Amino acid sequence: MSETTGKSEPAVGHSHEEYVCLLDALAARVAHPTNLQKHEFRSNLMGDARELVVYCPPGYDDNEQQRYPVLYLQDGQNLFDATTAFIPGMDWKVDETAETLILEKAVQPVIIVGIYNAGEQRIGEYTPTRDPKLGGGRADLYGRMLVEELKPFIDREYRTLPDAENTGLGGSSLGGLVTMFLGLRHPDVFRRLAVISPSVWWSRRAIVASVRRLKCKLPLRIWVDIGTEEGDAHVANAKLLRDALAEKGWVEGEDLRYTEIPGATHTEAAWAERVSPVLRYLFPAA
Repeated sequence: MSETTGKSEPAVGHSHEEYVCLLDALAARVAHPTNLQKHEFRSNLMGDARELVVYCPPGYDDNEQQRYPVLYLQDGQNLFDATTAFIPGMDWKVDETAETLILEKAVQPVIIVGIYNAGEQRIGEYTPTRDPKLGGGRADLYGRMLVEELKPFIDREYRTLPDAENTGLGGSSLGGLVTMFLGLRHPDVFRRLAVISPSVWWSRRAIVASVRRLKCKLPLRIWVDIGTEEGDAHVANAKLLRDALAEKGWVEGEDLRYTEIPGATHTEAAWAERVSPVLRYLFPAA
């Protein structure tokens, strides 16, 4: 309190103008987080190089002892930067959304790794079986790259919680398909799955058959969604995947979340709207 006015004043050393600047800086950090790192990652298994973009949560540089869960996302060029997105100007704004949720303590502080797709080879890498017309069928090899090369690189370079319980995987469309496939293949590595608008149709809904062939339920926490404007067949396919998971023991509201988003289309803009609920479900605040 001021002895002369009796009114509250900013702490010593900080004028009103300085406080306004601090608030502006916080708002700017949320709108345009600066804690993004880029790496050119070379894979011996795939025989190529691709870019990685890594988001670190606020406070990462302040406590060198703290470690963080990690979410790996497919189609990295669409996640953080409007200039690299498949449709220019239409990125998912993953960093901005994560920053806001973490600062609000709505989700755990989490490292998010965007893995660029391989362009013309995207279909090949994101599909578990080969189609006579469309090609594909390299998802197993792509999964080995993630498990044997890319994840160890991230675990060396960043302060991660490397166990499966603290590791998530996600993607949309074919990226959702490969996420579901690799979750079934590597439950010892990835336990939290964001299966967004998955291409269940691939190879006559082979991913549904894969779930039905499971001998027992796996320890996975799974988000599955679909937009109602993606087409009746895609909605029906997503329901088939949900039902197959439920038949194996996953319980909606516990370790399975299935959502149909009214009016949502098969677009980057629609998927950007799902970032917040996905993070809240997969990495809820303690």
